[in-house]
Amino acid sequence: MAKTARRRPTPAIKLSRWKWVGKGPQDRTLSGEMIGRSKAEIAAELTKQNIVIRRISKKGGLGGHGRINANDIMVFARQMATMIRAGIPLLQALQVVAESLKKPAMVALVQHMMSDVSSGASFSDALRRHPNHFDRLFINLVDAGEQAGALDQMLDRVATYKEKVESLKARVKKALWYPTAVMTIGIAVTMLLLIKVVPEFESMFQSFGAELPALTQMTVNLSELAQRYWLAALGASVAAIFLLKASIRRSPKIAYRMHALLLHLPIIGDILHKSAIARFSRTLATTFAAGVPLVEGLDTAAGATGNKVYERAVVQTRQDVATGQQLHFAMRMTNRFPALAIQMVSIGEEAGSLDAMLNRVADYYEEEVENKVDALTSLMEPVIIVVLGVLVGGVVVSMYLPIFDLGSAL
Repeated sequence: MAKTARRRPTPAIKLSRWKWVGKGPQDRTLSGEMIGRSKAEIAAELTKQNIVIRRISKKGGLGGHGRINANDIMVFARQMATMIRAGIPLLQALQVVAESLKKPAMVALVQHMMSDVSSGASFSDALRRHPNHFDRLFINLVDAGEQAGALDQMLDRVATYKEKVESLKARVKKALWYPTAVMTIGIAVTMLLLIKVVPEFESMFQSFGAELPALTQMTVNLSELAQRYWLAALGASVAAIFLLKASIRRSPKIAYRMHALLLHLPIIGDILHKSAIARFSRTLATTFAAGVPLVEGLDTAAGATGNKVYERAVVQTRQDVATGQQLHFAMRMTNRFPALAIQMVSIGEEAGSLDAMLNRVADYYEEEVENKVDALTSLMEPVIIVVLGVLVGGVVVSMYLPIFDLGSAL
């Protein structure tokens, strides 16, 4: 059996943005910008469009600046689905999409794929050479679409899936970041008062020569501690966050424990539970509807849950399904999935409409997540106001207590 040759990494394409001025039909003056490797390439492309070139100048290199995120891939999937549905050939569709993109890294990525496709590779093979940006679900659905002659439908399905998942992620992030950001600002303002404002009052209180109220004395003591150790505390906090993130990235055990801890948090944990179930159901429904075998679909869905606890549960489910168990029974054996999801999957298996039932499960839990996030936001607003009032207001009131006492004595 011949050994499979190692695939060499695709060399980086040096792209530049070119500004051009020329004349079109009827001597109309035209101008614009194009992205390409060289001035000759831009000139050749403009000549094809019957444009008489007057001037081409290099506006700047693109390189690979800017990180490609999930939203970029989502927009790319939707653009490609629209182009293919309109009957535009694949290579030309990639060219049009590349010209419409603004992020240099995405332009370079699409140019890589254009190079691969023009050299004879299929679209799925071109995607497969960039595993950091295109997951197995994306690649498998595009592959199935190419084989079935329904690439536009599969790209549309991928784009819809990405849009729903990114919308769900945004809701969960809102639930996590909103209270965190507000509380961080509150603590920062309190520390600023303790470090900069309280010492000014303290020097004034010393001139009184009287005993300070207990609340004021406690605030002064906290101010002294903050002045001495605020830099060390800030450094220790930043270091702890970086160490925790590195540990989660490198140690599967620590990552699992942290994800399990998040699931046990009040309110937030429930949102994460429902989000993981929704993402699992949506991913499995999309793969199953595309004709991907259930075992392989479960393998893809495991990584899409966004939570190590549910990822392990889906892997266990996959192992049970691979040995012949029904999906709903395998899900029940993990003790992770709610009864409603299991029952709906069971009905879907009985009726032969598993993908439709999984989509309904995903819709239900996505709506639950949205309702929970709205409820959390409404709940957190008065709580945050109270906490900030206690932190900031407590410092301010404690500073004015001696002045009030002095005024009553006079």
